[in-house]
Amino acid sequence: MSPRFRSVVSAALIALACLLVPFGATAAWAAYTLTDTGRYVTTMAPLAADPDVREAIAEAVGDGILRAADQRMDMSPVRASVRPFVRDAVRSFTRTPAFRLAWDTGNRITHDAVLRALRDEGPATGAPGAAVTVDLAPVTARVKQQLTQDHVPLAARIPVQHTVVPVLPAGDLTRFRKGYHMLEVAGFWLPVAAVVLASAGIALAVSRRRAIVATSLGTALGGALLALALTVGRALTLADLPPDVPHPVAAAVYDTLTATLRTVSWLLLTLGVTVALTTWLTRRRTRPEEPRKPEEKRKNRPPTSPDQVQEDGRAQV
Repeated sequence: MSPRFRSVVSAALIALACLLVPFGATAAWAAYTLTDTGRYVTTMAPLAADPDVREAIAEAVGDGILRAADQRMDMSPVRASVRPFVRDAVRSFTRTPAFRLAWDTGNRITHDAVLRALRDEGPATGAPGAAVTVDLAPVTARVKQQLTQDHVPLAARIPVQHTVVPVLPAGDLTRFRKGYHMLEVAGFWLPVAAVVLASAGIALAVSRRRAIVATSLGTALGGALLALALTVGRALTLADLPPDVPHPVAAAVYDTLTATLRTVSWLLLTLGVTVALTTWLTRRRTRPEEPRKPEEKRKNRPPTSPDQVQEDGRAQV
């Protein structure tokens, strides 16, 4: 194989490996973070203390309580005066351990239901053509148990009602299921392919030091592109929100879910620049001395004796 052909193939392999870096990182993050119920619940847990999230929950739950009260009795004359008290009560509840327990339990059962549906695990997916739903009764039961243990008055009388909430439309289930199975495959094979292509490109290169520098800079560029994609995706996500979804809450959820991926992007950028700079500095220090010119060699030759001059003359004759 000629050196020129080796250089071309090596450059193509390294470029393809660097191109797979941001896609492989995203696929691995989604496959091993978003699709794991325990990691998902742990990731979403800090949102229970976010002020914007708690305020949005206080408004939604307060409005739900007032609507439920209207169904049993006419509260139209006093709705405006009662609303602030109901919202303050719910807002106070969001600062309690019972709320954090309800938040984690709700995220767990919702994520587990969606994951079972995407994996097509039998009865959990529901009837064919049916939407994926979640029963919030376990959340109410856990909150009731916690409040009862805290000796909250009338906590034992809280009714545990089966409230079914749809979380995944039936029409999108097949498409999401195919995407989930593709994600499982890509989350493992894309990072492996990137490593194999980069190793092959470096091994095939004529100058491996330059190949390592190119691979490192390409990895850093992939990390920078990933960070840029996260920023652009955040802006597009917030711009396409429905009017009834609070932007601060959506921004908090987006930032929380992508925190790990954002850290990975900065690690790729830092690692790539560090390896490239280290390789370049090492080359500068270990560069061999340039060969001397013939004139310098003649100047630095030791003086010869008369006998040596005579012998050189005879040799020339």
